[in-house]
Amino acid sequence: MGIRSVLKGAVIAGFMVSVGAGSALAQACEETEFSSKTGQLYLDAEQAAMTNNDYVTAANKMNQLKSMGLNCYEEGAVLKLSAYINIQKGDRTAAVNDLLSALNKGYIADKDKAQTYYNIAQIYLQEEDINKSLEYMTKWQQAGGKPDRTQKWQLAVLYQRVDNFREAIRWAEQVKADDGSKYDQQLYDLLIFLYNQADDKAKLASILEEVVAHNPTERKYWDAIAGNYFASNEERRAFEVQKAMYLAGMLKTEDEIMRIVNFYNRFNVPYQGAKILEKEMNAGRVSRNLDHLELLANLYQVAREHEKAIPVIQAAAEAGGGGAMYERLGRSYADLQEWEKAENALQKALSMGGVKDAGTAWVQIGQSRYERDDRSGAREAFRKASNRAGSSWVAFMNSEEATALALDCFKYQSALLNVQNEAKICKSLSVLGEDQMTENCKDVNQRLDAAEAAFNEAPSCQSQRSGG
Repeated sequence: MGIRSVLKGAVIAGFMVSVGAGSALAQACEETEFSSKTGQLYLDAEQAAMTNNDYVTAANKMNQLKSMGLNCYEEGAVLKLSAYINIQKGDRTAAVNDLLSALNKGYIADKDKAQTYYNIAQIYLQEEDINKSLEYMTKWQQAGGKPDRTQKWQLAVLYQRVDNFREAIRWAEQVKADDGSKYDQQLYDLLIFLYNQADDKAKLASILEEVVAHNPTERKYWDAIAGNYFASNEERRAFEVQKAMYLAGMLKTEDEIMRIVNFYNRFNVPYQGAKILEKEMNAGRVSRNLDHLELLANLYQVAREHEKAIPVIQAAAEAGGGGAMYERLGRSYADLQEWEKAENALQKALSMGGVKDAGTAWVQIGQSRYERDDRSGAREAFRKASNRAGSSWVAFMNSEEATALALDCFKYQSALLNVQNEAKICKSLSVLGEDQMTENCKDVNQRLDAAEAAFNEAPSCQSQRSGG
């Protein structure tokens, strides 16, 4: 992640601090200068390397020096310059050997040890030996090395490379803290990866929300947030994210749109789901097939938007829904009390076949006829149902008609009883003389005859007459 491009420069810069004939050695070496013979050879090597960039010549002179009997001061300077030359030549293994030899023999001053460990770590990193690089990065810190922002980032990446995600997170979070309000996409991408690998859902959700705030139109981060909520079984939150994505125009394929529609259905918001589905079918992004039409009808019906559901059910029936869909259309018309349309749809359903419960369909046909005062047709349909519901309707109609007859007969019975009572009173008054008779008594007998005739002729009173 952009590390290796700066490694060589970092290593060389570190070497330049300590390389040279005048650099201090550890206190154990009491020698302080080159001999004339070795000194000139060393200067020739140094000039070849640092002035002329002739590293082959410089390396040859280093080999000559190493074959000579050197004092501690000379050997320390030679090892450090040799390491620098080997780095420039690309012989990193030889460079590490030089530095380790200098360290082990005490030729590196205490103040330079941390930088030397750091140089070795960088060389191992160039060799792709991540574990060795981390080992010497640790030694560097133990020797007093204080990681800056770049080195913290390097440590985060190195620990990520060896799958030590917790340690990688520790360093990456320090980088983020150092950055403050500065936004580094590379860092955030690493944190997303690390939190996901460490299964730290809370931190992953938090960092994703920060990323989305900086990249509101970058879909992959929205998908990551939704995926995180799905993985945590937080479907309601996943739904809210998906809803925001839809409103932002990010969901474009049929599968994506159907997912959001099904979310609305699952979370009991059927009307909104229906509106989206119908809109997208009209726009051509969702196919207008039987399954989608049936779902749209379901959503409208659950939302009790029957008037909106009916044309959809009609379309589904015409699209090959068969008798079952026409049966459903009939039920929908019945919900709206459009009884004739209900019967027509149900009759078509029965004629087409595919109706799972023909008895129930006949009951509904009977009900539609009953509501239109076609009582004989209703009875016929209820009998064809051949089920308990049909029998209950027939019994109800029988009871209803018996009650109507009883009420009608009661009218004649009441009229007759009233005149009979009046005749009794008139008969009692007649013993007192005709001058005591009321005006109503004069025609009471005629009215009694008429009331008796009306009762005897009333069809509704047939059972009462036969019972009497």
